[in-house]
Amino acid sequence: MAKTMAINAGSSSLKFQLIEMPEETVIAKGQIERIGLPDSIFTLKFNGEKFETIVNIADHEVGINYMLEQMKEHNVIADLHEITGVGHRVVAGGEFFNHSVIVDDEVLNKIDRLAAYAPLHNPANATGIRAFKKLLPDALSVAVFDTAFHQTMPEVNYLYPLPYQYYTRYGARKYGAHGTSHRYVAQRAAELMGKPLEELKLITLHLGAGASITAIKDGKSLDTSMGFTPLAGVMMSTRVGDVDPSLIYYIQEKENLSNEEMLDILNKKSGMLGISTLSPDMRDLLAVEDTNKHAKLAVEMWENRVLRYIGQYIVELGGVDAIVFTAGIGENSDPQREHIIEKLNFMGIKMDAEANKVRGEETELSTPDSTAKVFLIPTDEELMIARDVESLKNN
Repeated sequence: MAKTMAINAGSSSLKFQLIEMPEETVIAKGQIERIGLPDSIFTLKFNGEKFETIVNIADHEVGINYMLEQMKEHNVIADLHEITGVGHRVVAGGEFFNHSVIVDDEVLNKIDRLAAYAPLHNPANATGIRAFKKLLPDALSVAVFDTAFHQTMPEVNYLYPLPYQYYTRYGARKYGAHGTSHRYVAQRAAELMGKPLEELKLITLHLGAGASITAIKDGKSLDTSMGFTPLAGVMMSTRVGDVDPSLIYYIQEKENLSNEEMLDILNKKSGMLGISTLSPDMRDLLAVEDTNKHAKLAVEMWENRVLRYIGQYIVELGGVDAIVFTAGIGENSDPQREHIIEKLNFMGIKMDAEANKVRGEETELSTPDSTAKVFLIPTDEELMIARDVESLKNN
């Protein structure tokens, strides 16, 4: 049986799943943390067991070598040739890519050129691709782009009201992100409803440390909350989301900050962390919100920003058939799901309080008389990556 590796490479981390295809059976999964730092952490989950080691991993190539060696040592694979495909998550595909593609030198060059669109992600994604191509040259290498699903957005939604020349010269437009996740949960919601995806109006909520909301109509992305980069949209764990650009310039001038320092604040020191002054983690804030006004305010602001996009997209769609919660907060924080749907009760969208007492399990959360379905659907980006690899193998 063919085995496909699904890879999500970060600047100092690498997550992986080995999936048997076409059966779609997860054989093993794990991650490498602290790449390039002392005491890197390697984790492998296989056959109901978890193996963790502390080892110095200098770079991604060393890490991938170590991962493959560990897979052979633990009898996950007997030979590297068992891995016939490697699918890589790539955040920014710009307007070059509206679907997943087999990686060649031209594709890699374009991924490099798009680094400015996702500076925290694309360079790491490209590093992972190059390392795997060197170590597994015979395996089919496929790039799966976060932005590809959103290439169906109409101009009215993806263009910014800037001089049009900035779009034609520099590609200044909305690209979105998390497209692989939105695509998976939308397809799964349609299956649960027993209806063709093309006939449904859906709002999918990918709510994690990074968060995005997408309006889906006719089976396609109509609009999405993230923008030119993954910094825009709803308030996130450490990212600011939507903010008046003049305010950024004002603060930068007052604090005498460089562009790099300002971007670091917007990406890594804002959002829930910035407002709470405590933590970027929703769980930490919920634990103290009754006694810490900053934590409570951060939670309320986060819910408020999510609701704004839901309301906007219900209008854009002309109604909604289902709302889908996914990702870390969406899958595991039942109070936030409840608070959000409560604000939609006036529209007849209702949640079953008992059904909502669940974490990370695929569940219908709405009441029988709700005017729209509400689902919790755990995302599976790795499975979508493996499916795309399999599809390109057969073309």
